[in-house]
Amino acid sequence: MTRLKSLCVYCGSKMGDQPVFANAAKRLGEQMAAQQVRLVYGGGKLGLMGTVAGAARDGGGDVFGIIPKFLVDMEGILEGVDHEIVETMHERKMMMFEQSEAICTLPGGIGTLEEIIEVLSWARLDLHRKPVVLLNIEGFWSPLVELLNHIIDRGFASEELRHDIVVVEKPEDVIPAVEERLLSNRL
Repeated sequence: MTRLKSLCVYCGSKMGDQPVFANAAKRLGEQMAAQQVRLVYGGGKLGLMGTVAGAARDGGGDVFGIIPKFLVDMEGILEGVDHEIVETMHERKMMMFEQSEAICTLPGGIGTLEEIIEVLSWARLDLHRKPVVLLNIEGFWSPLVELLNHIIDRGFASEELRHDIVVVEKPEDVIPAVEERLLSNRL
């Protein structure tokens, strides 16, 4: 099995409407720390973002946050982790992408949705082959998966789009799914 070294996590700067979302973010952060997978994330200390990063940090994990200057006052910076302050959201997203081997998306808002759609678009344009995982807690991402299938079924995207994304239900399944995809991408 190919060992994952770094994982970019997209997720909300809010907690959502159910404690299960924060619990999943915490468990993912703990898993990453335990398996020595570096967390690359959006740099803030609020919401699921702060939860996953705080859990990874508290578990002794390597955490790298990237945040635009204008968000520092709004989201704060999580103490005790490496971080970089950049000028724009575009710089943030590009640096997060470049610093990671794979992407995992937890529940989140419009910014999280935009991030996952962008990396899927890049995959369809053959700009990367990084594994992309949706952590579908409580079916949160099921409407997106349904929309992607609809886009494919109606002839606006190729069948390969279905294979660009891996959907898992539990935080414990994220790292094994990524490592399996990394291995198959290298074969």
